[in-house]
Amino acid sequence: MSRYQYDKVLIAVTLFLVFFGIMMVFSASFVVSYQENGTEYYIFQRQVSFAVLGLLLLAMTMVLDYHVLKSSVYLILGVSLLLLVLVLIPGIGKEINGARRWLGFMGLNFQPSELAKLALVIYLAYSLTKKDDKIKSLKVGYLPHLVVMVIMAYLIWKQPDLGAAVTIGVIACIMLFMAGTRLSYLLVTVLGAGLVLYYKIFGEGYNSNRITAYLNPWEDQFGSGYHIVQSYLALGSGGLTGVGLGQGIQKLYYLPYAYSDFIFAVVGEELGFIGAVLVIGAYALLAVRGFRAARRAPDLFGTYLAAGITCLITVGAILNIGVVTGLFPTKGMTLPFISHGGSSLVINMLAAGILINVSGQGVET
Repeated sequence: MSRYQYDKVLIAVTLFLVFFGIMMVFSASFVVSYQENGTEYYIFQRQVSFAVLGLLLLAMTMVLDYHVLKSSVYLILGVSLLLLVLVLIPGIGKEINGARRWLGFMGLNFQPSELAKLALVIYLAYSLTKKDDKIKSLKVGYLPHLVVMVIMAYLIWKQPDLGAAVTIGVIACIMLFMAGTRLSYLLVTVLGAGLVLYYKIFGEGYNSNRITAYLNPWEDQFGSGYHIVQSYLALGSGGLTGVGLGQGIQKLYYLPYAYSDFIFAVVGEELGFIGAVLVIGAYALLAVRGFRAARRAPDLFGTYLAAGITCLITVGAILNIGVVTGLFPTKGMTLPFISHGGSSLVINMLAAGILINVSGQGVET
């Protein structure tokens, strides 16, 4: 087995997205930050602090042999499930805008669903490796993984955070498919999930309003369609090259969550089509190098781990950009590495460190 150095392209694209995100968070937040906190640097400083912590964790997991995760798989999974339960308990979980998704600690908010996504990837990578010869078995190779995924998705759904629950399901199905699970099992699961989503969406007026807004946002542009209409206006006004960094108008209390969920719209307005394509290209490059690391991993655990982390990051990017551009119904989800949010940034950087570690142990294929 011949060792390779860490994938420098993978490191570079990860750091590019992080520092690009810091720049865009400042551009998207300095007016709001000044109005609400008395200084234009408040939100920016928080993002820098999260990035510094993330860089420390990335450096640590980059040099720490990923095989050590095997001995802690069930501890990581158990802790993540416990946190998902705790966040639902009144008085422990912190409720913001009608959702109970955060645990508060020393003035900071932590979102357990972010850790849960990575915990699921680590668990599936370990379990799928261990059961490789029985992966087509319903009882051994499929149902145990399905049960863990459903429990995790249900707890996240109850927060409620439908977007993160869907992300959990998508990542699990992709990893099971890559492992060789029978396609019939996955199709039945997807069909069942589709029926549940149908009930969730059309059985509750709040979600059905989002679907109505998705199909025709201009019908209620100052109500249910407001988010996506403002996003369209931001993207459309950017043109080819944008209005200039820091010069965007939509972030001035027009576009909700401009520095978090809808930061890609700010990118489109200020840096134009070229800036938006640059961001999409960076995620595409990360996906290519991530799956390359998975293909070259020295063992099956490394392959599943690298592929799962790559899916974790790229699926999140696809869903966020899809919402901002109107391809998917509006749902609160961060853009990995770029949106403001400590839990998302720190966990994604930690995951990227593991992915880079796998790349450093690659073999020729």
